[in-house]
Amino acid sequence: MKPFRRLTWDAGELSSALKIDLSSVQEYFTDGRRVSFIIERRLKAELGFLLAPSEGAAFDLVDGQGDKWEARNITSSGVYFCPSYMVGSGRSFDEPGFLRKLKHIKGYILTDIEEFPNVPCWMIPKEAVEEWYETGRLGAGTKISREKALNLIEMLAL
Repeated sequence: MKPFRRLTWDAGELSSALKIDLSSVQEYFTDGRRVSFIIERRLKAELGFLLAPSEGAAFDLVDGQGDKWEARNITSSGVYFCPSYMVGSGRSFDEPGFLRKLKHIKGYILTDIEEFPNVPCWMIPKEAVEEWYETGRLGAGTKISREKALNLIEMLAL
């Protein structure tokens, strides 16, 4: 599957506007925790979607048909598909919660932030993620490496 869009930035302009050096811009925009809010708002603006009503919602964006989408960044350490409340120190994967999330969303918008400042984006239907999970292609807790994520996305085109 080819990216449906690329989000591009001018790192030099960001450096100047934010008054930080280029290496700090690169570091910030490739850290999924930090850049997620910016990516969500950029997708909202470019796609004409709405933001979720709160940061605690089980989705990030709503399209023109009212379908809900989860935005996730593919980082150097990979990407996960389970709800955010299951990720981090002291938290654990809960299969019923993951499956419940899938029932309420249309899919995932994945962005490969490792390619900053030219970030490819893919819209992955939840059915693909369900199939990956059912066939054991998603790792423990639904986390997979960047390489595996990109390979699975590429295979969707076949």
